Amino acid sequence: MENRKKQNLCLTLGGMIVILAGILVTILGYKLNRDGEITAKDTAVFVGYFLVMAGILLLSNGIIRHLFKTAAVHYTESERARRIAFAALFAALSYIGFQYFRFDLTVGSEKTAFHLGNTFVVLAALFLGGMTGGLAGAVGLTLADFTSGYVTSAPKTFFLKLCIGLIVGFIAHTIFHISRAQSAKKNMRAALIASICGMAFNIVADPLVGYFYKKYLFGLPQDIANTLAKLSSLTTAVNAVLSVAAAILLYGALRPALEKSGLFFRKA
Repeated sequence: MENRKKQNLCLTLGGMIVILAGILVTILGYKLNRDGEITAKDTAVFVGYFLVMAGILLLSNGIIRHLFKTAAVHYTESERARRIAFAALFAALSYIGFQYFRFDLTVGSEKTAFHLGNTFVVLAALFLGGMTGGLAGAVGLTLADFTSGYVTSAPKTFFLKLCIGLIVGFIAHTIFHISRAQSAKKNMRAALIASICGMAFNIVADPLVGYFYKKYLFGLPQDIANTLAKLSSLTTAVNAVLSVAAAILLYGALRPALEKSGLFFRKA
C-alpha cells in the first residue's frame, strides 16, 4: 500500500512538472516563431503542447488512482515483458488501422478521415488496462499522424486517444473488474459498455477540441473550421460505431484463446 501511495504521488508531481515544462517549451516555440503563423515547422510549439497534454494525463491518472484505491497487481518479469510486447503490438495495430484502413476527406488545406485505428485503442485498454492500453494506442496513432500528413494533429491525437484508453480501462477494470469475471456474458456486457463510453467521449471531444485547435492555434477561417468540425463529427461517429463493433467482436474471439494459452492478464 505504501508503494502505491508513492507511485500516485510520483504520478501527480511528475504530471505537474511535465505540464510546467510543456508551458515553458510552448512559450519558447512562440518566441522563436517569426511569421506569426504556426505550421508543422514549429516543432517546439508541438513538443510543448504534447508535454502539457501528457502532463495533464499523468496528473489526472495520479488523482484517479488516489481516489479509486485498488490493490496493486504484481507481475513477474516474464509477465512484464509480455505486457510490453502486447503494448507494442497494439501500438503497431493502431498505426496500421489508421495508415492502411483510411479514407481521407479534405477541406482546403486540412483533412479528416474514416479509419479503424480507434478499434485497437479500445481493444488495448480492455486487455491491458487504461494507462498501458491507452498509451499503446496513443503512441501508434500519433506516429501514424506524423507519417501520413496529419502532423499538426499529432498532439491532439495523443491526448484524445489516451483519454479513450483511460475511460475504457477505468470502466472495464475499475468498475466492472472485467479481467476477473468468469461469465462470458458479463465480460461482453462490460466490454460493450466500456467501449461505448470511450467512443462517446471521442464523438464529443474530437470535433470540439479540433475546432478550437484549428481555429485558435492555426488561425483557420471560421467557415473552414466550422466545415471541418462538421465533417469531423461525421467521420468520428462512423469511426466510433465501427470501432465498438470490431473491438467487441475481437475481444470476444481473442479472450478465450488467450486464457487457454495462459497469455491473458488479470488485473485487480
